[in-house]
Amino acid sequence: MTFTIEEITLYILVGINVLLILWLIRLELKSKDIKILKDKGSLRNKIISIDDKIEDLHQFENKTINKFKVIEERLGDSIQNLEVIRFNPFKDNGVGGDQSFAATLVNKKGNGLVISSLYARDNVRVFAKPIKDWQSKYELSEEETSALNKTKASV
Repeated sequence: MTFTIEEITLYILVGINVLLILWLIRLELKSKDIKILKDKGSLRNKIISIDDKIEDLHQFENKTINKFKVIEERLGDSIQNLEVIRFNPFKDNGVGGDQSFAATLVNKKGNGLVISSLYARDNVRVFAKPIKDWQSKYELSEEETSALNKTKASV
């Protein structure tokens, strides 16, 4: 049995058509799994809805970034750095212990205060000195300066 070129071409085209039909059936079955195509609404409406939701997310992102900037500004003014140095102001006399201290309470801009306490047997003295831009208009003791420098180095 011999086939003509027309018959061979016809069989090839029929085979291709059968393969295409099987491929379309397979695509139809797979498309049933896609949730977005199950609803009656058009695919265009679904895409527009998704686009609107994405725009809402971008607006939420921008609002969140702005809120974080405000929070960071507020935190810049709060006390974030603390340093305490204990010392004995009477060590040359051979009395006392490390009961005295100098403490710094400053923000990252260098504004705050230094609190110091001098302990003696008969009394305790407490001093507070304001700090602005890492400096005080009042004279700082050696221990207070040391505490302030340690705080500045930790920022």
